[in-house]
Amino acid sequence: MTKTFERAVFLDRDGTIIEEVGYLDRPERVEFFPWTIDAIRVLNRAGLAVVLVSNQSGIARGFFSEAVVDDVHRRMSEMLAAGGARIDAYYYCPHHPDGRVADLARACDCRKPARGMVDRAVTEFGVDPLRSFVVGDRWLDVGLARTVGAKGVLVRTGYGDSEERKPQKDLKADAVVDNLIAASSWILGTL
Repeated sequence: MTKTFERAVFLDRDGTIIEEVGYLDRPERVEFFPWTIDAIRVLNRAGLAVVLVSNQSGIARGFFSEAVVDDVHRRMSEMLAAGGARIDAYYYCPHHPDGRVADLARACDCRKPARGMVDRAVTEFGVDPLRSFVVGDRWLDVGLARTVGAKGVLVRTGYGDSEERKPQKDLKADAVVDNLIAASSWILGTL
């Protein structure tokens, strides 16, 4: 039976949990930020579901396969486990309207800022999106938070610093912080 959680922290992957390297096509290229494991462990200990939500258009574009993404996530899990932390679920969107892989070249309900990945967590873990958080380095992550009624946190790592300098007219983050450990502290302060 799957564990249930009241709240979740939905984390973007590239630029938020791990260093932004463009299209991540090999597990050995995974590099956590120095604070990642500590930040996730703190969220685990607070009883929050930690759920990765990532757009992986490289699959639809034919740059790498879903098996590569699964290998990357397996590598991340091993590295986190070695530090006493865990991600409770890994969700990703393999679609993109401009993709070259026919079955994946389409609009969908899971590509952020659409709500499909969050809805999956609601079904699988029973989380309440209205009591949850989305953390990422792009405005589309904050957009996902708005779509599902969660609190949105923009981190300045990855693309976040440049995103912060291009504010969106109708989109504001609940918090803008330097990195994932600062986001974790902000989240715990709101509980």
